[in-house]
Amino acid sequence: MPFLGYNVLLAPMAGVTDVAMRTLCREQGADMCFTEMVSAKGLSFANDKTRHLLDLAPGEDKVAVQLFGHEPAVMASQAAWIEEQMGESLAYLDINMGCPARKIVSKGDGSALMKDPELATAIVSAVKGAVSHPVTAKFRRGWGPDKETAPEFARRMEQAGADGVTVHGRFSLQMYHGFADWGCIERVKAAVSVPVCGNGDVCSGQDAVAMRERTGCDGVMIARAAEGNPWVFAQAKAALAGASQPEPPTAAQRLAMAQRHARLLSQREGRNIVRMRKHAMWYVAGLPGAAAARRQINECESLEDFERVLGELGHITSYN
Repeated sequence: MPFLGYNVLLAPMAGVTDVAMRTLCREQGADMCFTEMVSAKGLSFANDKTRHLLDLAPGEDKVAVQLFGHEPAVMASQAAWIEEQMGESLAYLDINMGCPARKIVSKGDGSALMKDPELATAIVSAVKGAVSHPVTAKFRRGWGPDKETAPEFARRMEQAGADGVTVHGRFSLQMYHGFADWGCIERVKAAVSVPVCGNGDVCSGQDAVAMRERTGCDGVMIARAAEGNPWVFAQAKAALAGASQPEPPTAAQRLAMAQRHARLLSQREGRNIVRMRKHAMWYVAGLPGAAAARRQINECESLEDFERVLGELGHITSYN
């Protein structure tokens, strides 16, 4: 059974999964994409920058939204506001209990909630009571090394009313180092009756199949492997369907996609095109001439800058 109807999902990533990124990943086969994670407190202050994160990409009929925060009442009220504003374009709401970033956990948000399961339970219960759309929770294997709490934590989320859970197979203190333990996802799947989505170290179609076979998970969520590589969704979709996977993109295709990504970002307000720098770095990684191009990318400030640098790199790769 797919995870709430979706087999392959793009994970919520701050500063990454905006409308441009989601457009490209949906085109390549992502069944569902997340917005960047959204601060419930920011929404409660009617922060335009925070509300801007909820914008839909052109042609995007549905999107999932991930909220972060640690105050049940605020989380519930802002979840209700999102539901009212987005209507049928909202696929479901997810509660962030897995982000390990220091600026998030230091405020008691993200994976810090795994240290306080009672509060985590209260948040899920409050949000579930405030909205009619499905509510899920995303969390990690546990807080610290050698103390896996995810299975019991998942049971608590289910009891609080969660319609599904997503599990990243690393501990919070691991950040993104080491390897994700897919055995943890398997143990969570055995512990609950709601759908389970697996996350962590899915970098190819083969990985997606291996995770599903190893864990029995209902959906596969892809995060960092999609950075500069939206084609990973086409590969995962084909592999999970038992079909032949498309060939990896050529250097020319990677650079063309990077240029299109830059054009999509340029249509955003303000100086959002500057955030293309990191995307461009991901697209050009490993290409001939990438080292020199990276220095130029760090100085790009306009669409024309990116098109020039990427175009020049295209000439270099065509001769290698």
